[in-house]
Amino acid sequence: MKQNSPELRTSVRHFSLQLSPTPRGARLARLLATEQLRSWGLPLDPTQQVIAELSNNAATHGRAPGRDFRLLLYVVAGTLRIEVTDTRADRLPTARLGLGLLLVDALADRWGVTRGLPPRKTVWAELDLAPKLESACSGGTGALLQGPQG
Repeated sequence: MKQNSPELRTSVRHFSLQLSPTPRGARLARLLATEQLRSWGLPLDPTQQVIAELSNNAATHGRAPGRDFRLLLYVVAGTLRIEVTDTRADRLPTARLGLGLLLVDALADRWGVTRGLPPRKTVWAELDLAPKLESACSGGTGALLQGPQG
């Protein structure tokens, strides 16, 4: 007897860029991602600020000569996930967060850091797209380091 497998009924939208780890690359990441969010009909705030902070951190602290950083956006169900991957796994965010990560922590619903294949690390943030009924405040549950996701 043949079994029917359930169909995936949730669409997955994704957008990926590879950019130079420079202030111009970080600015371009924010501008192009903003246009992609517009085309998907998603709210720009606070997403564009989170993208700007993570991209700027990759260009500033994750910079390695000749190595780009990658911005990945994807939407699954009611969650937008932002991932910025750079090639400085030796430079992880510390417990004393800088202003950029404090903003990410305040604006994102969740965020963290995942080590990738050496020498990569990914700093990610998730924003719930559905409005929250129980609270008017936003705030992250930041995690400094998580193991590989699979």
